[in-house]
Amino acid sequence: MSDSKWAATVQRLLEPADVRLDGDRPWDLKVHHPGLFRRVLAQGSLGLGEAYMDGWWDCDRLDQFFERILRCRLDRQVVSNRDKFRLVWARLTNPGRRALAFHIGRHHYDLGNRLYGAMLDRRMIYSGGYWRNARNLDEAQEAKLDLICRKLDPKPGMKVLDIGCGWGGTARFLARRYGVSVVGITVSTEQAAEARRRCQGLPVEIRLQDYRDLQGTFDRVVSIGMIEHVGVKNYPTFFETVRQHLVDDGLFVLQTIGSNRSGVNTDAWIERYIFPNSMLPSARQLCQASESRFVMEDWHSFGPDYDRTLMAWHDNFERRWPELKDLYDQRFYRMWRYYLLACAGCFRARQIQLWQVVYSPSGIVGGYQAPR
Repeated sequence: MSDSKWAATVQRLLEPADVRLDGDRPWDLKVHHPGLFRRVLAQGSLGLGEAYMDGWWDCDRLDQFFERILRCRLDRQVVSNRDKFRLVWARLTNPGRRALAFHIGRHHYDLGNRLYGAMLDRRMIYSGGYWRNARNLDEAQEAKLDLICRKLDPKPGMKVLDIGCGWGGTARFLARRYGVSVVGITVSTEQAAEARRRCQGLPVEIRLQDYRDLQGTFDRVVSIGMIEHVGVKNYPTFFETVRQHLVDDGLFVLQTIGSNRSGVNTDAWIERYIFPNSMLPSARQLCQASESRFVMEDWHSFGPDYDRTLMAWHDNFERRWPELKDLYDQRFYRMWRYYLLACAGCFRARQIQLWQVVYSPSGIVGGYQAPR
């Protein structure tokens, strides 16, 4: 088939999303290489993302492009043989096994604290903010931490576990505002070093540790944006581990990105370049893994807030890129903006969600009053 026929096929696929090839609207594709269409139809999302990284196409507003194609479910119409193989492989293997626990830290979170410091808010919180009354990213992340803490209801003197503590922002917030001691765990050496620096002088211990190697008992447990790296085969182990280390009258707050459909792996491009060995849990998967271990006290969904968070991160990244380009090349720049804007479009299309779930071991006597 000629390049023109491949192009005609792609244009027909894009018509329901009102996206044009070489159009003049912000969400239209500007094609720079005639091999783009064959590459995308043969390789699916991996080919689309790699072609963008290679400069084969551009789009003024990637977030709007992805919102349109995902609302029309075009991602389900182009499935490569490689995608089918990945699905089978994911069912046969366990990417979240203990032997690979630190791989995500080295691949993603150890990319450099200068990168994340430039992109994130002042506390370096790398998860969706809460924008109900927020005017900027700093306020949205503080509001999110405040919301989580009100759901946790920590009391002075309590011991809190933070699974996936990032750069220590949540641990520092808890220790300073609520008078609790915190143990934070991460699989990233860069995060651990920065978290220790930021929490110096506070009753905070940062451990470079897999969740399966936890020790101690805690009054409260929080985990923000970490279960996305656990994998469906390990969800029962994750919830059982939390239960074993939580006191009988404790509370556990879990924040996670969520999938509308139950799966066993993630998008091929995201898997290769951004979050290897990761996947988004569905509501059913979380319920099945937790139901024999916890009582679910509250389920809070606010996915559109992550869209705003990602756009704020992208704005920061673009603005601070001149300070970073001595550390990263142009291909990395295109990869990173593609990641941020594609994810923003995915949240905007409501293809993925943001959830905060509150669990108790046996149910709160008299009921749980959920803050908002």
